[in-house]
Amino acid sequence: MIPVPPSQQPPVRSIADTPWWKRWWRRLPPSRQDRFATLGPLLAVLLFLSAIVVAIAYLRYEELEREREAVTRDVEYAQQRLRLRLLERQEQLMRLARDIGDKAIGPTEFQFQAESLVSQFPELLAISWVDNRRNVIATYASPSAPTRMLRLPGDTLAPDETDGSFDLARDLRQPIYSRPLGDDPRSASLMLQVPLTEQGRFAGTVMGEYVVDGLLRFGIPPEVMARYAVALVDDRQRVLAGNLQSTDAVLPFLPWSTQPQEHEVPVSPIGNSLVLKAQAYRTSLDTVGSGFFWVIGALSALTVWMLLGTWRHTRRRVQAQQALVAETNFRRAMENSMLTGMRALDMQGRITYVNPAFCSMTGWTEAELVGRTAPFPYWPEQDQDLLAARLEDELTGRSMPGGFEVRVRRRDGSIFDARMYVSPLIDPRGHQTGWMTSMTDITEPKRIREELSASYERFTTVLESLDSAVSVAPLGSDEMLFANRLYRQWFGPRGQGHRHLVELCGSQPAPAPDDGDAVDAFAGMPTDALTDAGPENAEVFVEELDRWLEVRTRYLTWVDGRLAQMAIASDITPRRRAEEQAAHQAERAQTASRLITMGEMASSVAHELNQPLTAISNYCNGMISRVKDQRINQDELLAALDKTARQAQRAGQVIQRIRAFVKKSEPNPMPSDVAQMVSNAIELADIELRRQQVRLTPYVAARLPRLVVDPILIEQVLINLLKNAGEAIQHAARPPGQRFIELRVGPRRLAEQDVVEFSVRDSGKGVPADMIERIYEAFYSTKSEGMGIGLKLCRSIVESHHGRMQVENIYNGEEVAGCCFSFWIPVHAKLRIEGPSTGAQAASLSDTERAR
Repeated sequence: MIPVPPSQQPPVRSIADTPWWKRWWRRLPPSRQDRFATLGPLLAVLLFLSAIVVAIAYLRYEELEREREAVTRDVEYAQQRLRLRLLERQEQLMRLARDIGDKAIGPTEFQFQAESLVSQFPELLAISWVDNRRNVIATYASPSAPTRMLRLPGDTLAPDETDGSFDLARDLRQPIYSRPLGDDPRSASLMLQVPLTEQGRFAGTVMGEYVVDGLLRFGIPPEVMARYAVALVDDRQRVLAGNLQSTDAVLPFLPWSTQPQEHEVPVSPIGNSLVLKAQAYRTSLDTVGSGFFWVIGALSALTVWMLLGTWRHTRRRVQAQQALVAETNFRRAMENSMLTGMRALDMQGRITYVNPAFCSMTGWTEAELVGRTAPFPYWPEQDQDLLAARLEDELTGRSMPGGFEVRVRRRDGSIFDARMYVSPLIDPRGHQTGWMTSMTDITEPKRIREELSASYERFTTVLESLDSAVSVAPLGSDEMLFANRLYRQWFGPRGQGHRHLVELCGSQPAPAPDDGDAVDAFAGMPTDALTDAGPENAEVFVEELDRWLEVRTRYLTWVDGRLAQMAIASDITPRRRAEEQAAHQAERAQTASRLITMGEMASSVAHELNQPLTAISNYCNGMISRVKDQRINQDELLAALDKTARQAQRAGQVIQRIRAFVKKSEPNPMPSDVAQMVSNAIELADIELRRQQVRLTPYVAARLPRLVVDPILIEQVLINLLKNAGEAIQHAARPPGQRFIELRVGPRRLAEQDVVEFSVRDSGKGVPADMIERIYEAFYSTKSEGMGIGLKLCRSIVESHHGRMQVENIYNGEEVAGCCFSFWIPVHAKLRIEGPSTGAQAASLSDTERAR
């Protein structure tokens, strides 16, 4: 070797030059070193996770601060909008008060202007002119105002009715708002007292009454309502309008925090008695922050798990060995406790193993059976040849996969029936070492099967004598499991007739395709639920038999466990023919009803048509005269022709609407627009109502769903109810201010289904109490010219659309102030039309009347 110069040799480090922590590490035993080596990465992971939590909490805190500022800004903006709306109404009432003080208007003009304001601004329900003695000079209230706001000229306001606002307005001579009034917070109202002065003296007030819920719905901007849960609360923290989410105290710095932000301000100029409170919606969690937090946590947990996994590896190997011994003992115990007998044969047919269950069945012990060859001691003497042939088939692999039945002799000489299954015995290296046979005692199941067979024979005898066709078939198959005599007489022995009946009923699921790789169409079907389900009834017409059949179907589990369907078909042809004849009679009554209705309205319709026809005649005569005198230019001629065309179009629309109404047609259910049906009915009924000097006020909700109905029938019901309401008001001889009808159409939720409700309210004398129970009876009428079937057929039409109709009187105290007929139609219902007839049985409307 070439010696290395001393200058190039590495310096020799002494023990004193080694760092202290290395010396301490080397002195530790290996087990302790492994433990500390595991704790180091664990500590680093925990520190990293802590840093992530702090960072996410800080970002979350900043986000909450931004949300709080946004809520405060939007609530103050909503307060300003509501304040401006209140000030506008206040200015309008002050102008009205000035006109009264200047004697520019009287009670009649005041009522007209009050009606205009109430109709224009929904939150304003009533306006009253009150003198200095609290006497009501003139007033007007919205039709939707509560009873406590309905006042009449000459009424006197109680001191507690104004909550002191009348006295404050008298003393301060300036507009005063009252505190929220009403026992029910959801129907609370506000009063605004605007003082009246005549020559410097207090002469009373103009009192406006607001509904708090209307202030919220029409005074708060829609964009604020969309972002926040907004409510108006009083000084007692009662929610008067709107709704707020419940807030639970949570830590706002956690990434999964969902605490909403809220802010409240008093409503000016009302004051602290009414507070606007808003709460921000939190429609979703902070997905990014929470997801990032949980991903880091999951990765940290995974790292810890991997570090601990190595630590547990050695201990698991010891536990696996112990588990293997326990598993072997468990399998041995399970094998000894089996009730099925097990027998193993080698390739030469010698018994090599039997379990305790096999010994218990035959009565011989394991020592007596192991090593024996055929004939075995448990073979009956008379069956030895048969059993020897079966054993030969078993040893050569020709045994049946489904097993076979044999008779077995016990040691005491008794015989029992058994079923044996044979399978190859394969060792761990994949080589066959013999045959494994399992044996089950089937003596009792065989006896039960024989009894079931006898019961089936009795059952078949009963069904063969029925006068209804009974058939049972598996789902999606033409195979016939059972068919009685009448079914075979009608459809033959095959299953096409059964499947045709089921398809006509509409209760047959689509069968699975023939492709073996395709998914079974019946996979996952709830067999138990279908078995327990009640029967389904349907009436169908079978062209091959020229018969009407009532078919009842239900699902059942067949004796072999398959899901099957039973169909029972009864001949109802005579009954259907009688129903069709009655339906034709009802259809003719329907057309006659509409003709009678148009006949009663003939004078009003003639007057309605006379106006446009007269206008057309005047326009034409005027144009002829001016053309002859050459005093008309082209623009004036075109304008006159345009007016003439509009009047002709108006007359044509009236005639077309009448033709469509009285035209004889079959019920035609279709997706129909509710607003269009209401408009068509009003167009015809309003002609008669204008003649009777009755004001019709319709209220139709926006965005109503389309109904699957016959629009002509529904329009006929509405026209009948509106015409009856007008006749009731005419008969009651109401003054002009009280001759009104209110038609309301809107959505409702009844009995867990969505419906559209139609209600017609009038101001007549109502229905007498002794007639309410009989007004729907056929041929019951209080009119000398009535047929007495109008309301009966009205209700029939509604019920044919799966709806309901009802009537109730409207009371003002103890006095009857009118009547309300209402009916509703389900959104997803269809018109019931049975049979091939025109479907007039669904209901038709004839004489239109109401028992008053």
